[in-house]
Amino acid sequence: MNIHEYQGKQILKSFGVAIQEGIVADTVDQAVEAAKQMKTDFNSDWVVIKAQIHAGGRGKGGGVKLAKNLDEVKQRATDILGMQLVTPQTGPEGKKVNKVLVAQDVYYPGPSETKEFYMSVLLDRAAGRNIIMYSTEGGMDIEEVAEHTPHLIFKEEVDPKVGLQGFQARKIAFNLGLSGAAHKEMVKFVTALYKAYDQTDSSMFEINPVLKTSDDKIIAVDAKVNLDENALYRHADYAAMRDITEEDPTEVEAGKSNLNYVKLDGNVGCMVNGAGLAMATMDIIKIAGGEPANFLDVGGTANATTVKAAFNIILQDPNVKAILINIFGGIVRCDRVAQGVIDAYKEIGDIRVPIIVRLQGTNAEEAKKLIDESGLKVYSAILLKEAADLVSEVLA
Repeated sequence: MNIHEYQGKQILKSFGVAIQEGIVADTVDQAVEAAKQMKTDFNSDWVVIKAQIHAGGRGKGGGVKLAKNLDEVKQRATDILGMQLVTPQTGPEGKKVNKVLVAQDVYYPGPSETKEFYMSVLLDRAAGRNIIMYSTEGGMDIEEVAEHTPHLIFKEEVDPKVGLQGFQARKIAFNLGLSGAAHKEMVKFVTALYKAYDQTDSSMFEINPVLKTSDDKIIAVDAKVNLDENALYRHADYAAMRDITEEDPTEVEAGKSNLNYVKLDGNVGCMVNGAGLAMATMDIIKIAGGEPANFLDVGGTANATTVKAAFNIILQDPNVKAILINIFGGIVRCDRVAQGVIDAYKEIGDIRVPIIVRLQGTNAEEAKKLIDESGLKVYSAILLKEAADLVSEVLA
């Protein structure tokens, strides 16, 4: 589950990670009041107005602006709130900005030069261990750094039996070229950051940039956090941070019916039980000359209720020209799924697109007979090749 920057910073701060302070605002007036409070707290007229959406690259799209006085705060907040912010991670449709973070200016002058670093904590699936990935090239897209200067990216594996060790945190600070007070602050920062990642059951913490201020403090200027949804039952307070306005409405609706759904850009809707079979089904659709319009896994206990919900979700996509239902009857009997398809079809009423049903496994023959004798505009298949041929036929 993704959360906003300001929420990620709240979590970091609770674990002792130093952050760029800020106040979230939903309106222009709230942004102005937040800026006044920041003036009181930090004795600076300068603040940064930061759009809060679930996507990176906000600055490139005009979603991060410096304001040097209250008039500029009002103008920047007016410009950003309600805008459709397009970044490299949102796609061309962008995301509407409903909140801004009014953040303190941390690039103030001082005895030393400010420096920006990149740091993230995530699971390295190949190694089976958590890693801390970091670089001296903060403020840039890490993908660009990896492509053009891979030698500037460092990785530190953490043994799950003992956790992050002190020498590892010191090594990270050394590789970032820090010394003196800044070195000690970075050691504290890395230790607290890893603790936050580990104890919140997160799948990723990305801080870009981590800033060394002009007075040698180390703080998180940004926070991109992804929480493991499978562990949210242990963190009710974090689950409450979910912002469904940032998610695809159809995917939210699917979740309410316990369906695993991801919208794609194709013309053939998929309804499948099992993630692996779903991937194979999407391959079959492409081989047949179509493009998958979605990933939809109804799970291992498909029945009339789940099939009906899946139909309704798929049919919301105007690009869908056909629906392919591909069910393997292992735990669930194929004839029960077939009856569910028939019942759902009749309950929904007129379905404007052809439906191909491929049922294989327990009672597959009985299921095919039910479909064929239903009198509905449904094409049945048992073999994958048959299903692919029918997809080609209905799209022709």
